[in-house]
Amino acid sequence: MAHDFSRPSLLGARDCFARRIGGAPLDSLTSNPQVLNSKVIPQPLEASRLRRLQAVGILCGFSAGAWLGAAEAPTKFVKAGVSPIVVSLLMVIGVFLARWSLPALIRGTGQIRLDIREAPHLIVWGVLAGCLWAVANTMTIFAIRDIGLSIAFPLWNINSLLGIFWGFVLFNELRDAGRLRWASVIGGAVLMFAGATLLTLASSGRMAAEHSTRGILAALCAGILWGTMYIPYRKAYLTGMNPLSFVAFFTIGELGMMTVLALGYGGGLSALWREFLNARPALFWLMLGGFVWVIGDLFQQYAAKYVGISRGIPLSNSNQLWGLLWGILVFGELQGRGSSVYAQVIGGSLLMAAGVGAIALSAVTGREHARWHEAAQREGERYGVDANYVEAGLEGRFTEDMKIQPGRNWLDWVLVVLATAVFISLAALARAPHMTLNGNALTALCTVMFIFLAGCGTALWKITRFS
Repeated sequence: MAHDFSRPSLLGARDCFARRIGGAPLDSLTSNPQVLNSKVIPQPLEASRLRRLQAVGILCGFSAGAWLGAAEAPTKFVKAGVSPIVVSLLMVIGVFLARWSLPALIRGTGQIRLDIREAPHLIVWGVLAGCLWAVANTMTIFAIRDIGLSIAFPLWNINSLLGIFWGFVLFNELRDAGRLRWASVIGGAVLMFAGATLLTLASSGRMAAEHSTRGILAALCAGILWGTMYIPYRKAYLTGMNPLSFVAFFTIGELGMMTVLALGYGGGLSALWREFLNARPALFWLMLGGFVWVIGDLFQQYAAKYVGISRGIPLSNSNQLWGLLWGILVFGELQGRGSSVYAQVIGGSLLMAAGVGAIALSAVTGREHARWHEAAQREGERYGVDANYVEAGLEGRFTEDMKIQPGRNWLDWVLVVLATAVFISLAALARAPHMTLNGNALTALCTVMFIFLAGCGTALWKITRFS
């Protein structure tokens, strides 16, 4: 299915889309009731298929929360004298290794080559999203250092509010969703905002005012950048790109931007190298944090694809509850604090969890999904992308070209072996952190994470074959 991207034909893309849903070119459908203002109204997705995609999207959102919540735990090394910039850079290096090796292991790089051929413009959007992520992730390190993991998590999760806003304004999410679903999403957003406010009040007495204010601002700025980052996400998945391909381009922007930040903030290459040498015992743990983050982020990408950013992002932001559990149960962050602080932190987290639950229950209707099709058609026309490719992405299936892609090749196995070797080598140099940890809580949380991994991975394979 080769295309001449030097001369994209918008009319050709529209005709192809029309043939797919109506069996005739666009010009012959002008009198058809399925056509309004010269635009094709796609037939709704089969109800049973839509329900399955919704179910797997919701499961991916909660699985993302569990893994993204755990990924921030290694950043506690900032308390042990490791520079926040080095922490962030090392995590990003771990992310880079994972975001190329995991897609190679799951489906092979043939999927990436196909997506480049079909939608090359999305490479730029993926790199841009990665740049935004790198800056935001660096800010979270400062936030954790200043106000703690259990409080910083909910603050930067205002990205949920931006996800809802951008999903509605740019991508037809919540259009024709009905009053009840609107109330669920808006009500959930209000609950999340109230919870974040309560947690901000809890942080105000934690330490010196200067540090508290700085940490709060860092967490809020991270949330704004992450909320904006979801625009490239949705553009990619409405156009039909596979999440496994998108994250591979995403990480190019991550690593490039994070390297620039580290060199600029850290005082140059020699100073950065000294920081690396000083952090040798922590290299494995921080890069492992990046690897864990990628697993959560992959689930988040699939959630954004199948339930939209207005629902998928709030669902994945259940990671704030996991951050609370890791901070309190494993690291004992709030030990010695008064009962009022516990009440504020737990109450705020429960409010945010209630908001997430309300949003999760606002399932996408057939009418709303048809509006997603319209947004997808618009994206396809804008960039001259084949309509069958776009539709296949929305429906969680593969086109014929995708089905005949060759299996894993030598490059895929090189990527997997290289990443594995790096982590094994760093593990041999690693030392256990000099921190007080609750081993029972750590074991319990890790067990639940792997249950999510197995269950969600199986569901994705059975329903979408990781499309």
